[in-house]
Amino acid sequence: MIGAEGCADVTYEEWEGSVPDVIKADALWKVTAYRLSLFAATVGWQDVTRLMQDRRTRALADQLYRAVGSIGANIAEGYSRGTGKDRAHFYEYALGSARESRDWYYKCAAVLGDQVTTHRLGLLTEVIRLLLTMVPQQRGFVRETDPSYTAQHADEKATATDAGPNLANLLSAVPLPIE
Repeated sequence: MIGAEGCADVTYEEWEGSVPDVIKADALWKVTAYRLSLFAATVGWQDVTRLMQDRRTRALADQLYRAVGSIGANIAEGYSRGTGKDRAHFYEYALGSARESRDWYYKCAAVLGDQVTTHRLGLLTEVIRLLLTMVPQQRGFVRETDPSYTAQHADEKATATDAGPNLANLLSAVPLPIE
């Protein structure tokens, strides 16, 4: 499993290969937004480790990691619910956490740098885009209609390139913060 050691760039495929089989064997693994949220949390660990080195950004690091970690946790809890309405409720929590994470990343740009920040904003935007299709699928109506967030078949097993046109670029060489 790819963890806190090392700061070289990593690819999504390398990370996915490090995920334990017990997680990949769960039906939840088929949900692209879930996989991307776990990946975001993994690279987020590197980012908060960098933020913790500066006393001024320790509180930001805590907020950021709570928000990033909450995305996948809420997708997992929602996926396990019995009704579409219950699932949608937790997917909306995940959506809120994804947007909160994106907000914290923007606020941390001075420490993390442009390359890392731009990457994380893009990755989280892909997660948001997917969640914005999952919620109405479960709830039965669309609250937001911004076409830049539309996606197809968010709950189906998809490759990284199926999620969106920018996602393949976001997953091929993931920048990590410089210590």
